[in-house]
Parts: sequence; structure tokens; C-alpha cells
Amino acid sequence: MPVEPLSRKEIEERLAELPGWSLEDGRLTRSYRLASHFAATAMVVHVAQVQEELDHHSDLALGYNTVSLAVHTHSAGGAVTEKDVELARRVEDLAAGHGAH
Repeated sequence: MPVEPLSRKEIEERLAELPGWSLEDGRLTRSYRLASHFAATAMVVHVAQVQEELDHHSDLALGYNTVSLAVHTHSAGGAVTEKDVELARRVEDLAAGHGAH
């Protein structure tokens, strides 16, 4: 089933429900700071598991004590879709359990 791009207004409405997330260069983005490199690594593994469950993957970067994501939907021409919003919501839900802020 094809996914439809969200309008700018729809993206802004979704972002209002996702604190810390923003639209940069046509992608939903967010960076998290964690207590340690080990905590950040654990969060990356958890995010990768969610991405596999959703069959939707972000650009995911691990720093010393940071995790950064950038996501858009390739099958929608690189636009932001509900698939991206769902991934952002799922990541946001798991972030607190890793002590991310």
C-alpha cells in the first residue's frame, strides 16, 4: 500500500505532539543525550529493534553519549509520512526508559 506525503501543516501538527523533534532538510529529526556511551548504545539497539518491527528505518547515529535520528520515507519520494511519525512516536516512548533527554 503506497504511503502519502504529509502536508507542511500536518507535519507541524504531528510535531506539536513530539517534543524535541523537528523538521530539518525534509526529515523528522531528534537528538537525545544519555548518561553514558553504554546507555546510548543500548538505546540504539532498542531503536533498531523498533525499526525492524515497523520495517521502516531512520538514519541513526551513535555518539559518545548521544543518539541522533533523521527519518523520511524513500517510497514517498523522500517526503515525511505517517510512517515517519509512527517511528518518532515509538522512539519517543522508549527514550525515557533509557534515561534519554
